Amino acid sequence: MTTTSSLTFQPVLERIAEEIERTPGRGAPADYIPALAACDPRSFGMAVAELDGTVYGVGDWREPFSTQSITKVFTLALDLAREGDELWEHVGREPSGNPFNSLVQLEYENGIPRNPFINAGALVVTDRLHSRTGDAAGELLSFLREESGNPALDFDEEVAASEAAHGDRNAALAHFMAAYGNIDNDIPALLEQYFRQCSIRASCADLALATTFLARHGIRADGTRLLTLSQAKQINAIMLTCGTYDAAGDFAYRVGLPGKSGVGGGIIAVVPGRCTLCVWSPGLDERGNSVAGVAALDRFTTLTGVSVF
Repeated sequence: MTTTSSLTFQPVLERIAEEIERTPGRGAPADYIPALAACDPRSFGMAVAELDGTVYGVGDWREPFSTQSITKVFTLALDLAREGDELWEHVGREPSGNPFNSLVQLEYENGIPRNPFINAGALVVTDRLHSRTGDAAGELLSFLREESGNPALDFDEEVAASEAAHGDRNAALAHFMAAYGNIDNDIPALLEQYFRQCSIRASCADLALATTFLARHGIRADGTRLLTLSQAKQINAIMLTCGTYDAAGDFAYRVGLPGKSGVGGGIIAVVPGRCTLCVWSPGLDERGNSVAGVAALDRFTTLTGVSVF
């Protein structure tokens, strides 16, 4: 185990990158989104951001990639900041135990998604944020630009179009929840917002920085408060228990940090009061999580001794 002063982050990252480079079997990119299928599964980047904005990185840590479901964390934070506990009347806080795009559970539970990070739950959160802002995806993009300090962040129109063309399952989820009165906006408008949200491209450096408000217990980069202490705790807790689809238990066991993955191959993780991380490698396991990304975060917490446990 190494010490966890900031001086050790860069050597730790370099050691992890060397180990990952020697590791065979990186999984395969998401093939159901054609725009993602061509990604090189051996690409790898990792960044650590401290609370003062200092960032350390290795590999392809400044290479933008498709954020996908990682954005669900930020949309959740933006909506929770606006409506508070009322949100939890429309989406639960429990692990699903089912695939992230499952329809089955919704019928058992009367159109209330199990948590905000499966697709059904994220659609509800986006719907509610859209009702409050008139442009959920635009609100999210502005937030990410401000928190990352990168005004060049933008939507990837090719990815958004690709998801829309292959979005029948998400449309079914939205229509099913609308039948239970749990969707407020027109379904086509909601789906456009959701697909644009997931299409945002950002690098490991951008996302590590954008996530630091959760490590600062709700305080944004400019010093203003977005979330209460309790709300920041709630989001970190849901990330730990629900952030990696139906592999959240294994992720908590191996990594020991709140995290959120996306099928673009990225994973963000939070060390409350200390730092945030983002790792990217597009090869996925059968549950939709980056193979090299989970391994790298596992090594980070093992080498540094940093975890929430």
